[in-house]
Amino acid sequence: MNLLNALMYFFPLTLLPWGTLASETAGMPQRREGGPTLSLEAVLQAVNTVNPSVQEARARWDAAKRRVPQAAAWEDPKFSFNSRLGRFVNIAPDGFTDQMVGVEQMIPVSGKNRSKARVAAAEALGAFEQVRRHQLDAVAKAKASYFRLVNLRALLDFNRRDEGLLGQTLGNSREKFEVGGVSQGDVLTAETELEKVHEARQDLEQQVSSEETALRVLMNRDPFLPLGYPSTPGPEGVDLPLEKLRALVLTNRPEVRMAQAHVTASLAKVEFARREWIPDPTVSLQAQRYNEASQAVSEVSGGVSVNLPWFNGQKYRAEQREAESETAAAQSAFQNAQLEGLGLLRDQLAKIRTSSHHVELYRDRLLPTARRALEANRAGYASNTATFLGLVTSEQDLRSLEATYQQHRSDYQTALAGLEAIVGADLRLAGVSRPPGGHHAP
Repeated sequence: MNLLNALMYFFPLTLLPWGTLASETAGMPQRREGGPTLSLEAVLQAVNTVNPSVQEARARWDAAKRRVPQAAAWEDPKFSFNSRLGRFVNIAPDGFTDQMVGVEQMIPVSGKNRSKARVAAAEALGAFEQVRRHQLDAVAKAKASYFRLVNLRALLDFNRRDEGLLGQTLGNSREKFEVGGVSQGDVLTAETELEKVHEARQDLEQQVSSEETALRVLMNRDPFLPLGYPSTPGPEGVDLPLEKLRALVLTNRPEVRMAQAHVTASLAKVEFARREWIPDPTVSLQAQRYNEASQAVSEVSGGVSVNLPWFNGQKYRAEQREAESETAAAQSAFQNAQLEGLGLLRDQLAKIRTSSHHVELYRDRLLPTARRALEANRAGYASNTATFLGLVTSEQDLRSLEATYQQHRSDYQTALAGLEAIVGADLRLAGVSRPPGGHHAP
């Protein structure tokens, strides 16, 4: 019987670390030199191998596999021994049995054990899909935290840049105030804006700490150990062909495969219920030694016994109807799992499209315009052709747009990671993500 070999064949598209689908980084401050880096590949490798939730699911899958040979095995043979303890009548030699040894074995001619093994194999497949679900969820969470951490680090770099620029603005304002070029209110406003930047940095550092903690937990690391600086993901092209994604959902999504495994198990239960009507014979062999006999074995006998299920038909008909009802329920659940998966796919693609639109709008139009406006107001303020209020407003606008842009980038990257969790496969390994040439990730 190759049930275990067949079970091992059920491995789907393997979850392996993949390159990040990220946006263009033009105009983004680069990472400071020095210090250890943390790559996305290293994060995903740790998540796939040592994440506690994934390890727990793997152990449960291993336990489920061990039930397959148990279900396929025959019933244990039985051994019996009887011996005379006392006799209170006088009998002639070789008249009664003094000792008897017997062995019996049930022969599963009905194939019930094979039906049980099919049920156990299907349940083990369901346990394996649970492993994949835990792995997909852990990977999606790790990618989301990593992307958010990258973008938060970028915001911290922007914050430090803004601190320097505001420091220059404050210095210019003080110089002009000393010569009566601006009012004291302009100086105080510049100082207030600088304090706002300092306060924003505190919030960003707290968010960075939270994401680093989440990554450490997912990687099964001590939350207090150093983690490293995330490397900024580079741009990569990505196509999202609907038909391929639909096919992945219908064939590779863990919930769909679990529902399919439940259908297989329920069909095996129906088969088992039908085989319950077939009696399995029990073959026995006995050796007897008579009283006062000189030989070790006086008599050898054999026998066959069977159960008679036909006299308890109500029980077995109810068992069969129960299995058939479970099959109908499992088939409905399978269809529902497919529809739910397609619904999640549709919603996720809408999220990706929306995030992509936002990223492209901010990257290609809003941010370049805001940067030019700031440069123009800064030059105008230095030459006394622009007001201080216009300069401060342009600085505020740029900070707000950069923060929103980073959030949209994070949302876009997280949505792509969530798409993998929905379809149940790495997009590149599944042939969905392609090199640049089609639609480009923003």
